[in-house]
Amino acid sequence: MKPVSRTVRVVVSDHGHAGRLPHHPSSYEISDPHEVREVVAAVARSPRTARADFVCMCREEPTLTLFEGAGRRIRDVHGRWPELLDPAVPHTIPRRHRTAWAAAAPEPLRQYAEGLAGGDDPAPGAEPSVPPALVLSWLGASRADGDAARLLARRAPLALLEATPTEELAWAVRETDAAGLDGAVEFFASEGFTTRHPKKRRVGTTALELLLRHARRHRPDCLPVLERRVLRAAEDRISR
Repeated sequence: MKPVSRTVRVVVSDHGHAGRLPHHPSSYEISDPHEVREVVAAVARSPRTARADFVCMCREEPTLTLFEGAGRRIRDVHGRWPELLDPAVPHTIPRRHRTAWAAAAPEPLRQYAEGLAGGDDPAPGAEPSVPPALVLSWLGASRADGDAARLLARRAPLALLEATPTEELAWAVRETDAAGLDGAVEFFASEGFTTRHPKKRRVGTTALELLLRHARRHRPDCLPVLERRVLRAAEDRISR
């Protein structure tokens, strides 16, 4: 058995806590060296360890999969560490991930993000009024890769964009930055846009070409959906 001290990455399968905080994933990664050391210390302290081939069926406690630097799995461990991994408890690892995501939000969106990170559910109509180009950039730049904020990082900007008329979104595509184009491709390929009525999926030629060009170069996984579901408007009808 390889020593857990070689651990550089931890995958948490957290089915039991998935519903305790809005948009908390049932599986996420811990890769920050300090946080990894905390988890390894908790594993070392716990009297409850498990064989690598043991599968916990209770679905109440997190399952930790430890990986070493070469990407090889060290072992699976099952235990209960509520003060370390419980997303409903402040200052735990999943809450730190959410706090870091909120702190990285653009200033006009930071208060909104902080509330979401803490588990608040904004009242209808209480969403911030910000340019959709900024929201697209937030979506494109906020890549909480694998961590406990990853669902929130995607859902929060998508919720703002879903309430935005298509005409405004099309102009935002023309005005946003490179990160915003990546966010725009993700949004226009998402269910929040593709389920709109066909009349509300018509996008001006300039914006549509920007979306398709970016998808071909950077997001080929989204290209088929864009080509199939985003419809071309006769012309760009919106003026500033």
